[in-house]
Amino acid sequence: MKITIVEARDLSEAWFLCLGKVMSEGYEYKIDRGSYEGQTRKQLDLAVVHVNYPASRPLIPDVPQGVPPPSTMEYVESYLPYLMAAHRKEGEQYTYGQYLERQIAEVIRMYKEDGHYTNHAFMAVGDDKSIYLDAPPCLRVIDTRIRENKLDFYVYFRSWDLWAGFPSNLASIQLLKEYMSSEIGVEDGELVAMSKGLHLYEYSWELSRAVLRVS
Repeated sequence: MKITIVEARDLSEAWFLCLGKVMSEGYEYKIDRGSYEGQTRKQLDLAVVHVNYPASRPLIPDVPQGVPPPSTMEYVESYLPYLMAAHRKEGEQYTYGQYLERQIAEVIRMYKEDGHYTNHAFMAVGDDKSIYLDAPPCLRVIDTRIRENKLDFYVYFRSWDLWAGFPSNLASIQLLKEYMSSEIGVEDGELVAMSKGLHLYEYSWELSRAVLRVS
């Protein structure tokens, strides 16, 4: 197993660096089960992405002209309720918010009332029924810590589409972190994201090459 560690200044740089890593170091396999079943992915064994200043704008990558952007801030803002609120739209099997909404409130309360030095402020996504879903949640953990009066996030994705998922997911998670730090009364901190399934689907390989050629 190879552990790939990416050190990035901001979310945009993290995405560009991860593109290079997956395209140059990722292994290829045919998908037996899951999204794009029967097609091919490039994937890293285990990726650990440390973002030192995730609040730096822009939160989403600025791709070269002619390359379709992997996300927009309009989409990120529309995605926030999916991350933070329990309401499900018709046809949705779940939302992250159905698991996180109450936990977000409890973590804020915990830090405000009980103090900053605890390892209890851990938020989980999914339950023992999730394994039976057609597409179980990809985001599984948002762990938190306050150190030096800054709120840091540690997130884990069981599977993570680098092209279409990573930019929107991390921008939304960063906005959540900014909201929580404001509610707690501390500064916004760093972000660490991990996945044993950071990948690019075959349809995005040429798009990734186009980005890397000019970046």
